[in-house]
Amino acid sequence: MASSRNSFIFLLAFVLAGLLFAAPGTARAESAEIAILQGMDKVTARVSTIEAPVGEVVKFGALEIIARNCDKRPPEETPESAAFLDIWEVHPGEAAVSQFRGWMFASSPALSAMEHPVYDVWVLDCKKSSSKAPVTSSGPASK
Repeated sequence: MASSRNSFIFLLAFVLAGLLFAAPGTARAESAEIAILQGMDKVTARVSTIEAPVGEVVKFGALEIIARNCDKRPPEETPESAAFLDIWEVHPGEAAVSQFRGWMFASSPALSAMEHPVYDVWVLDCKKSSSKAPVTSSGPASK
């Protein structure tokens, strides 16, 4: 049952990516250099904003995140940012375990979400360049 649900979600995400970023007659999405992510440690209720340069490993707790691509629609289109992410859980002395691989959409975080008992990660935005440090914590969650 979970396999068919995952297949359906993957197919839906793939179709949405095609509609959002390659629809005929519309402007193409612009590739960005940095994925702006938000992560939450469910144990401590700490929420962090993460700047993940495309192609570089960024750490969040026991997770290693690589943004493979980050696309943002141009300003004249309906707002949408999406990132293709690889996320692994890494513990010293153990093999890395893949937790997520696929597209995440800023406008629909639940559409293609990482399922993990301790961490949540979702896409906020994509941007061209950065002048900030890779990870910034923002205290306890207010939810």
